[in-house]
Amino acid sequence: MNPITVIRLPFTRLTGWKELQRRKPSIATLAWLVVLPMSLLPPLLLYYAGTHHGDAFVAGFGDRPWRFITTILFLAELLTFFVMGWLIHAVVNATRELSIDYHDAYLLAALAPLPLWSSAIVLLIPSLLLNVLAVLVALGISCSLVYHGLQALCERQEDDVVTQSVTYTVIAAGVLAWGLLMAIVWAY
Repeated sequence: MNPITVIRLPFTRLTGWKELQRRKPSIATLAWLVVLPMSLLPPLLLYYAGTHHGDAFVAGFGDRPWRFITTILFLAELLTFFVMGWLIHAVVNATRELSIDYHDAYLLAALAPLPLWSSAIVLLIPSLLLNVLAVLVALGISCSLVYHGLQALCERQEDDVVTQSVTYTVIAAGVLAWGLLMAIVWAY
């Protein structure tokens, strides 16, 4: 799949999704080749930011136990992938109008956090405002990925209310999980 198609995934239900669905990478392949390497990015960059930028972000930021925090964050990200795949499958199949198999649910669970994981690159710049803006933009793109992914994978039309409802539920659970991950960082 070419990079332009991947970049268009969050903005359309028509481009790229069927190709991904047709390829049918296994859940283990998704976990090893997408989730594992990409979920390493935030902990590694957070460790770098905490140990190199320290108090440039927020007072006291550099004094935290970054090895412990980033290890817990990494493990929580991996767990979140498996929980979100199960949740997407359960929420979608709880409706009478939509249906999704486990493979497609985990495909969506692997792709949805990609913008958030990628936004960690901004941690190389010691600016709290810039990092917050990057995360908010990434969160919006992740939400769009979930919506258009559900439209494509469940074969729904544009502006489908059932898909929107399921998307809100999945996004709410994802934001809650993401919020818990961020609470881990700030709690220690």
